[in-house]
Amino acid sequence: MSSTSSKIVLALSFIISGGIVTYVHVKQQMDRDRMHEGVIKDTERQQKRKIENLYILEKQNELTKQLKKDLGSS
Repeated sequence: MSSTSSKIVLALSFIISGGIVTYVHVKQQMDRDRMHEGVIKDTERQQKRKIENLYILEKQNELTKQLKKDLGSS
């Protein structure tokens, strides 16, 4: 009887250990995926800001040209 209960305890130990290892692996992978998504979002935000800044710069250049034109004609 002792041999049967020892086998059950050993089997449960394997199952629990395997479950813990699997959980940790899956959790780490999810964390890595989430961090990678953050990097992608940061890059997209930087690109968007760059486009907005270029648009603002272009508008400022147009206003500067217009101002010079207006001052030159007066």
